[in-house]
Amino acid sequence: MVDALEEFGQTYDERLTGIDDPAELVAAGFRLSARMSDSHPELMQVLRRRGLGHIHSDNGLARRALRDLQVGIASGRFTTLDPRVALSALGGTLLALVELRFARPEVDGDEAAMNLAEMVLRMLAVPADDAHEVARRPLPDLD
Repeated sequence: MVDALEEFGQTYDERLTGIDDPAELVAAGFRLSARMSDSHPELMQVLRRRGLGHIHSDNGLARRALRDLQVGIASGRFTTLDPRVALSALGGTLLALVELRFARPEVDGDEAAMNLAEMVLRMLAVPADDAHEVARRPLPDLD
């Protein structure tokens, strides 16, 4: 699982190159990670059960999310005191969404991911209108 998450992280880095807005990077990374419930359900089933242990990993998706949070804090885009606490909230929200997707498959995963990405951005003190727009920007194709 660690290797698979690192591979996804490398793919995200490649596809998200050129995005300078830390809020867009956090939202896109969150939404792309949520899509793994459909594209890689076996991996997400494992993450669903053991994911809390990976939220503060030094590799994979966690390392990249922490980096993007730190850049957002340093630039003033996010106003939070501790990037690791923000990472806990981001990772916990993602795991809750994964659980929702498996428990309630009728839920529109993309819509739920956009809504939760918006909530995460608002938690990081991105203004509401901006968070709404950023969380709904088109995602890059990973295929």
